Amino acid sequence: MPFNALNFSAGPGALPASVLAQTREAIVELPDTGLSVLGMSHRSDWFRALLDEADCNIRDLLGLPDRYEVVFLQGGSSLLFATIPMNFATPQHAAPEYVTSGYWSARATAEAARVGPQRVAWDGSADGYRSLPALQTLDVDSDAAYLHFVSNETVEGLQFAESACFPADVPLIVDMSSDFLSKPIVTDRFSIVYAHAQKNLGPAGVSIAVIDRSMLERIPCGLPAILDFRTHVTHRSNYNTPPVFAIYVLTLVTRWLRDDIGGLAAMERINKAKAQRIYSTLDDLGDLVHVHAKTPWRSQMNVAFTLGSPQLDRTFIEVARERGFVGLDGHRSLGGLRASLYNAVTPEAVDALCEALTEFCRKHA
Repeated sequence: MPFNALNFSAGPGALPASVLAQTREAIVELPDTGLSVLGMSHRSDWFRALLDEADCNIRDLLGLPDRYEVVFLQGGSSLLFATIPMNFATPQHAAPEYVTSGYWSARATAEAARVGPQRVAWDGSADGYRSLPALQTLDVDSDAAYLHFVSNETVEGLQFAESACFPADVPLIVDMSSDFLSKPIVTDRFSIVYAHAQKNLGPAGVSIAVIDRSMLERIPCGLPAILDFRTHVTHRSNYNTPPVFAIYVLTLVTRWLRDDIGGLAAMERINKAKAQRIYSTLDDLGDLVHVHAKTPWRSQMNVAFTLGSPQLDRTFIEVARERGFVGLDGHRSLGGLRASLYNAVTPEAVDALCEALTEFCRKHA
């Protein structure tokens, strides 16, 4: 397989081959500019046009209603864990509520607690984060500032179904960092959707926030300008020097999704097939393999599993690395193995991984 084809890393994740090729050329010289993308000014007409295209592509892919703003930010989801309660957990409402369903949502909950009062609406830690709640059944204060959850838990391999029902009377804020643009979403269910790029969208360095404009009216005065979402809306994502390179690659990825894949519905079909292939393989291996997530909540993006012992897991990683596979180590908090099936991971790469797993397990059974 071509170089980079067997990258199952959880992040930064794989990038499409065509995007890598265009990026390689742009590092030396952007078409029609004579400049490297690494030296392009964020105040140039070229970059303003790029930001506008990225905004337009995301709106088109999501079918985004006009009432939403799209902003490109720095700091990743970890910064947004703090800036969201700073902006939207206002005294006019009850404390925001958080669903703690895995490693990253627990981080979001803890960061919100540093900013001000918050309430945990559901906590899956007692079960080892192996399942997810029905959000519409949670006891959420109807006056809560918002309900926050993570749509896909990267570490544990858990994912809310798109068909999930959500509370209708509380603003919903969702971290979609590891499944944003992997499938269509009904965006008008949500008040804010945010995601960092290094899973399905591009390299690390840029995050996206999609914000219902009505939420901006809640932001209190006196926040530092760079932490105030209104600043980035007003300056159209160019308040301070943005990550030009990361936004350029992100824009290439949106073009690839639109032109090569054919949109998010087509991307979802591909991702579903990849996930079905690997889960079927793991299930067929029976007691030789243990998948972390319970079946109804298995993620299409991240497959967390173990071969039964840390020694066997390490041995498989070594054998797989010799065959060109990378990024199969489990998260440090969980251990084991993890295969991330982000948009740019090809069905052929998944087939190769399934064959390697089957061969390894038969040998070591």
